[in-house]
Amino acid sequence: MVSSEAQRQTLINSLRQRWIDAMRTNDAEAKQALFKEAVYLGIQPEEFTVEAE
Repeated sequence: MVSSEAQRQTLINSLRQRWIDAMRTNDAEAKQALFKEAVYLGIQPEEFTVEAE
């Protein structure tokens, strides 16, 4: 069984990758959809839009 924290991290990783793709293509609709999805999932935008250092 996968822990809820592992599931959450998987969701964040998915959002992050799709955010990078949307930024690369400058797709405003995709970015907006990602923000809406994040709100629905209870994930803050800075969790997937900030580059990992």
